[in-house]
Amino acid sequence: MIDIEAARADTPGCRERIFLDSAGSSLPPAPVLDEVIAHLRREARIGGYRAYAERAEDVEAGHTVFADLLGCAPDEVAFTDSATRSWLTLAGSVPLGAGDRVLVTEAEYGANAVALLRLAERAGASVEVVPSDSAGAMSVEALRGMLDERVKLLSLVHVPTNSGLTNPVRETVKAAHEVDALVLLDACQSVGQLPVRMDDLGVDMLSGTGRKWLRGPRGTGFLAVRRSAVERLRPLLVDHSGAEWDSATTYRLREDARVHQLWEYGVAERLGLIAAARYALDLGVEAIAAAVADRAGRLRRGLAGIAGVEVTDIGAEHNGIVTFTCAGAEPRRVAAALWDAGAAVTVSPRASTRFDMERRGLEAVVRASPHYFVSHDDIDRALETLAAILRGERGGVR
Repeated sequence: MIDIEAARADTPGCRERIFLDSAGSSLPPAPVLDEVIAHLRREARIGGYRAYAERAEDVEAGHTVFADLLGCAPDEVAFTDSATRSWLTLAGSVPLGAGDRVLVTEAEYGANAVALLRLAERAGASVEVVPSDSAGAMSVEALRGMLDERVKLLSLVHVPTNSGLTNPVRETVKAAHEVDALVLLDACQSVGQLPVRMDDLGVDMLSGTGRKWLRGPRGTGFLAVRRSAVERLRPLLVDHSGAEWDSATTYRLREDARVHQLWEYGVAERLGLIAAARYALDLGVEAIAAAVADRAGRLRRGLAGIAGVEVTDIGAEHNGIVTFTCAGAEPRRVAAALWDAGAAVTVSPRASTRFDMERRGLEAVVRASPHYFVSHDDIDRALETLAAILRGERGGVR
């Protein structure tokens, strides 16, 4: 069980506002903030190269920290500057040719969808959507009916940005591997709030971010590639960190995940990312998952009891993302009114997950995402505030 008072003491911002936006960009705990600021100050005194040299072993140790977090080997981990960079790097490394097929779920992120359409256009491949089941999750049965030897990649969003859905992974991976397709798991909304272990899920590749549930700095990301998949990829963005320039006209690629890691990056931010992963491991991923589920469940039940509010989460298995609409009130106005009243939420528009939102006839939803440092009292006050707003007692939304 998480000591919430200790967690809140490490998170001053949560005492100033009811913070329900960890699915956007969470509040870094004090050890992360201290790590980033201390290194920036050191760079200002002795320069970036020398400051890095002092912390080189700590940066290197980050691969082991993330290996522990993700259930893989240290040489299967690489770091980037965002979840988007991680995902684009991996997806762009999958060899595609004319007639090849890429499968995606209805929960696919806008950034991923645009990138895949571009990749498919250049290769003469196709991007096809796997239908959802009756609960809204990706249908494993439908997937099996679409698989053949032309499917080279399945892009699987673990937790979409616009609902509390958690997509099935193990059964999905098993089906895709029957036709030798690679599975890329977008875990940017799951790592940090749910257990995500490659040795358990069986995915070939994984991408994630530091700024969301992991509570790291912005400008940080990570990826992981199983050894069995490394040799099947053809990385496009490679510099002298991912390859050795061994003669004037030749180079030799690294044979591990770090072939995808570039030489230049923000050292302070990466140290902060590593500190965030350590913080999560120290608390315990299972304990974090239980606390997040508790708070999201309390919020979801409370919203269902407010007149005019419709909870728009789908799927049989939920997580820390809670989405809703308010009758007659535009989601952005609701989010703005909540902010003015002291609660931070955000809005997920149709363009973020077009396949799913169009299927359900939604233009936008209000998204709340309480982390473990949010108290039950915070949840209850947020619900009371929303109810007052909708009654016209706390600002206008209509």
